[in-house]
Amino acid sequence: MSGSVGVIGGGAWGTALAMNARRAGNDVLLWAYESDTVEAINTRHENPVFLPGVRLDPAIRATCEIIHAADQDIVLLVMPSAHFREIVAGMPGLFPLGAIACVCTKGIEAGTGNLMTEIAAEELPGEHIAALSGPSFAADVARDLPTAVTVAGEGNTPARLAEALSSRNFRVYQSDDLVGIEIGGAVKNVIAIACGIAMGRGLGDNARAALISRGLAEIVRLGVALGGRPETLMGLSGLGDLVLTATGEKSRNYTTGLELGRGRSFAAIMANRRSVVEGAVAAPAVLALARRHGIEMPICAAVDEVLAGRLTVDDAVASLMMRPAGSEFDFAAGAA
Repeated sequence: MSGSVGVIGGGAWGTALAMNARRAGNDVLLWAYESDTVEAINTRHENPVFLPGVRLDPAIRATCEIIHAADQDIVLLVMPSAHFREIVAGMPGLFPLGAIACVCTKGIEAGTGNLMTEIAAEELPGEHIAALSGPSFAADVARDLPTAVTVAGEGNTPARLAEALSSRNFRVYQSDDLVGIEIGGAVKNVIAIACGIAMGRGLGDNARAALISRGLAEIVRLGVALGGRPETLMGLSGLGDLVLTATGEKSRNYTTGLELGRGRSFAAIMANRRSVVEGAVAAPAVLALARRHGIEMPICAAVDEVLAGRLTVDDAVASLMMRPAGSEFDFAAGAA
């Protein structure tokens, strides 16, 4: 059944989701902040800055007027986490009756520790709020390669999203665990930076496997403390997304870690980049949230120290290896 989908955010992920929504039979209108992106999509049917080399369906339209993109049956919110509240705060009253606002941004708000769906619920009272997450590189979705994700929300919202967004090579599972899929999507970016650091430093595959496994333990501890379910974090939006982001060189978080491990500073790495490294944005927010709930997250803490230049890579590795080893499966608050 065809409908209309608005996409708020013209980066790689927003553009890839727009392409999939169109493949699923929807009319698609994408809002981008950058006027050159809007022009390129509408006239050349490409997004050369954020998704180069990919031909877009000419039926995908773009606009600089957010009011038009929000006036759709389903609105996918795909802005960088640092700008999420600012943009959503200007959207109350723009959605038609019964529309779904689906958060596709992975992150935690600095200062408040709010998840993106919590911000959406605050700024868009009365709207149907949902989230989409899972192992999904934008380039692979854009190329129509097989991908599986999870959507979460209340009532029949996940079913509506699954029907609207499922396509031949985009499989959509359903959940009611908003907290679980958001924590998995946000924290895995920090762990992916750690994995990149290990590989860039030449520490080997054993080290990366250990970081993925122990990183998942940190994700589960935080998710459960916030009310998420462990099984959600063992699924697509937790373990699945973590494995992809911590091993794939299409990941900005992983490749940032690679460069850090090879000795470059974070400032130097970011000097010529336009895209956001969400794990770097999330790291201090994750730690603040963990401290609030009395949870130890040593891998995330080490990444934050390295990114801030307060700890060298070698000292961070040493600090992790010298920690006392407790029970492997103790997911209680405060465990390490």
